[in-house]
Amino acid sequence: MAWSQDEERMLAQIEQHLVDDDPRLVARLESFNERVRRSEAKSNGERVPRRRPRRTTVIILISWLLIATLVATLLIMLLRHEAAAAMALAVAF
Repeated sequence: MAWSQDEERMLAQIEQHLVDDDPRLVARLESFNERVRRSEAKSNGERVPRRRPRRTTVIILISWLLIATLVATLLIMLLRHEAAAAMALAVAF
């Protein structure tokens, strides 16, 4: 059953008011619709293009890798220093 012109106009007005009042809700609904579209395409056997990771995700990953590398380097330096100190004590006695 098709919508009448008045109903379509009223729905367009409601949609515009929602967009103006709550842009976060609109963004969430668009995200949800995109997920549903991908899910339906996947279930129908269609090939779904892969999404590229967001820039923030990449930045967070690189940051964690740098932090992990820094911690590992500091631990290695600490262990080498303690081993050298123990060797110096062993040689002294």
